[in-house]
Amino acid sequence: MNVVIIGCGAVGAAIAYELSLVKQLKITVIDKQPPAQASTGAALGVLMGIISHKVKGKAWRMRQTSIQRYESLIPELEKLTNHKISFNRQGILMLLTGNTNSPVADEEISQWQKLTAIRHTQGYQLEIWDTAKLQNLYPQVEDKNLIGAIYSPQDRQLDPTALTLALVAAAQNNGVTFKFGVNVLGITPPSQQGDICQQVETTEGNFTADWFVVAAGLGSSPLSAQLNQMVDIRPVLGQALQLRLGHSLGNPDFQPVITGNDVHIVPVGDGDYWVGATVEFPTNGSHEISPNTELLESVKQQAIAFCPDLAKATIVRTWSGLRPRPEGRPAPIIEKLSGFSNVLLATGHYRNGILLAPATAEAIREMIIAN
Repeated sequence: MNVVIIGCGAVGAAIAYELSLVKQLKITVIDKQPPAQASTGAALGVLMGIISHKVKGKAWRMRQTSIQRYESLIPELEKLTNHKISFNRQGILMLLTGNTNSPVADEEISQWQKLTAIRHTQGYQLEIWDTAKLQNLYPQVEDKNLIGAIYSPQDRQLDPTALTLALVAAAQNNGVTFKFGVNVLGITPPSQQGDICQQVETTEGNFTADWFVVAAGLGSSPLSAQLNQMVDIRPVLGQALQLRLGHSLGNPDFQPVITGNDVHIVPVGDGDYWVGATVEFPTNGSHEISPNTELLESVKQQAIAFCPDLAKATIVRTWSGLRPRPEGRPAPIIEKLSGFSNVLLATGHYRNGILLAPATAEAIREMIIAN
């Protein structure tokens, strides 16, 4: 059975690798650019699963599936490919801001206590730290507005580009064909075949398949439109920067991701930290977004407010990317394209593409082998 996957970010690569473990499938992946570009190349790889407030339904199941799968997937890929994947197993420390002893602060702590109890029944840990414990264990955090912190020891962070390249290498080892620098011109609509698509047209010829998986992020909208099924996915720009401090914040042996007010401080080794990311929407109905330097500066200043030592750091690089956000419906979109029995959508992950890539791959595999 032939499968064509369109798109090779983290999601497309994860699907290719997962399907490569199914022996009867012959898989081809097509992308107009090298792997791990677009939103994958801009991601910070912070896997906020257990610390998220999703506790039931599909949103939680996907997070749980991915968090569990990453624990085996990373060593599996490293062994198969000899690629080292940076994988921070020291958890996520979420800083809580507000006014101590206010009703709002009390309510927030109460919500975290409820989530901690739920996670305990699910077999996961969350720890609620007061400001004294935070100062004791993480003295580099000095923000006077903090009311405490949540520590999630089982959440993770990884390098999205290294992950994607390892997934591609492992899938290639398993016989997957990758076609990079190839533009998809269109998916041929069925003529007399009812709801079955036959082939995809590209700049390198036509590819026939039994299944087509559209994992093209923002490129999914024009592809679906060619089949008269508009899947409306809009861009949301994110900017990040890499700071070089030259030494670790606090204890070099305890380097979790720090997050607060939607700003992440991600240790990447050798005294370097990724900081991000902005959330920038298009204006006036346009799909064009120019990076706002003031917003990136505000993200940097929030990171410095949390960890004043970062004021001494130098900016090594800045970067940005567009995240694919579904319009008018929840992210992500993992389903059959309406009206077609063999076109699957795995797209529109917005800010959770890296987190949900393993669960997305598993869902696509089940949809294919169930038929």
